[in-house]
Amino acid sequence: MFAAFINFPPIKPGKDAEFKEWFAWSNREFAQLKGFIRRRLLKPQEGGNYAAFVEFDSHEAFMTIHTSRAHAEADKRVAPLLDGSPTPYFYEVVL
Repeated sequence: MFAAFINFPPIKPGKDAEFKEWFAWSNREFAQLKGFIRRRLLKPQEGGNYAAFVEFDSHEAFMTIHTSRAHAEADKRVAPLLDGSPTPYFYEVVL
């Protein structure tokens, strides 16, 4: 299994609800793609920026999804909501 942890930059003022709607929409889109397992939006308890935890069947599945039209559309839709770019970290699940 392959996982990614995504740190989102600050959400632009007034765009929080739209960001959450985008996240729910993009989850539905990604759920249709082979190899996608799940994606969770995380909110820090003591302020800060959102993060996401994403699981895939394999690194190959991640690469296929990451280069898909659905991912390109998701990137296009979220860009106006963010004050910067997300920072991804990648992991191989060992246990």
